[in-house]
Amino acid sequence: MLKNLINAFKNKEIRNKILITLALLFVYRLGCWLPIPGISGNYLIDEGDTLMSLLSQIGGNALQNGAFLALGITPYINASIIVQLLTVAIPALERWSRQGEEGRKKISIVTKVVTLLLAIAQSVGIAISWYQGGGISDAIFSSADNRIWISVFVAAMLVAGSMVTMWLGDRITELGVGNGISLIIFVGIVSTAGLAIATAIEQIIGGGEAGTLAFWGLLIFLVLVVLIFLFIVFIDLSERRIVVNYAKQVKGRKQYGGQSSNIPIKINANGVLPIIFSTAILTFPQMIARMFTTDYTKGFYAWWTKWLGTGSIAYFVLLGVLIMAFSFFYTTIQFKPDEIARNLQQYGGSIQGIRPGRPTAEYLNKVSKRLTFFGALFLMIIAIVPSVLFQALQTAGVISNMNLINAFTATGLLIVVSVALELDKQLEGLLMMKRTRGFLK
Repeated sequence: MLKNLINAFKNKEIRNKILITLALLFVYRLGCWLPIPGISGNYLIDEGDTLMSLLSQIGGNALQNGAFLALGITPYINASIIVQLLTVAIPALERWSRQGEEGRKKISIVTKVVTLLLAIAQSVGIAISWYQGGGISDAIFSSADNRIWISVFVAAMLVAGSMVTMWLGDRITELGVGNGISLIIFVGIVSTAGLAIATAIEQIIGGGEAGTLAFWGLLIFLVLVVLIFLFIVFIDLSERRIVVNYAKQVKGRKQYGGQSSNIPIKINANGVLPIIFSTAILTFPQMIARMFTTDYTKGFYAWWTKWLGTGSIAYFVLLGVLIMAFSFFYTTIQFKPDEIARNLQQYGGSIQGIRPGRPTAEYLNKVSKRLTFFGALFLMIIAIVPSVLFQALQTAGVISNMNLINAFTATGLLIVVSVALELDKQLEGLLMMKRTRGFLK
């Protein structure tokens, strides 16, 4: 990847794309630190709510800072998942998905409308939560009526920030390198991790017994993170290649076909989507309860946090079940063995030992289900085992920095690896395109 990056900077056109991408990402990070007037900073910084920490992580602590881009890209992610699920149920969306570029534009508009609705709902919920918990500042306006209007202003700013984040992602995709939405998520997670490491280094520099403990805790933690990274990369690049042979066809004096190719099926073809959607479902009741709760130590919110909140045994069990279910669901949506079998038969292709037509579709379906099972098992391991391990190390006192544990979640690591590999492939494709143009000249 480093070699591709160096070669990319040598090409003027690709270098300009990279610089535009970096500039737009800088604007995004600036918005993550620009505070919204009317929010009490001490309340947000001192708050130890696990739900807010989970929502803040993907945005680089923007929510914790009460920043303009606090919502980040979360509403767009949820909207994309919802629209993708509705594509199966609504005939119009399914028809648009098959219309190429024109259909994708229509689906994109629907996704943005759903994003706006979700951003409004989420912003209102967060504003109500801050209002009830004392997060809305009353230093200037002490009356309740004024605090209500300040809450409305804060909600409006959160909605505007979410739409600006979506716009920045679109501009990066159009003018820069890589997928803008993915890069925004990538930068948010990496920046959160960077701040956590900086905090640990400050503790080490402080010296004393606490500094020594922080040093060994950081060292052990980074070794575990590197091992998890290697495991993720190994599985992410793994695939099953099904060899396809094409029959020879003689037309006139020319012979066509007679070659072999393969159908690559990745073990983790669904990426991080099953984890994201499963986490969103499990945290949704807690988010709704938070809107109508003033005392977080009592009632439904406290019960859900204790028994089904992040880190509980029931949470991990339900998370594993949902990840398995959504992995098979997404595979059913994305992988169409009947269409592949029909196309192979049309162009004279066949899998060795398998008859064309229906037997080929059944064979592909069987292989896909097996790979999906192992892919879902991998996602379950990544989502559960590292979190349990890090919590055990924290309980044992080996790792005392909770910021590290909150920053390096399994979902975050998987997203970082996936986006980095995707960016490397796009840079390699741009470089190959430039070399091909030069050869043609």
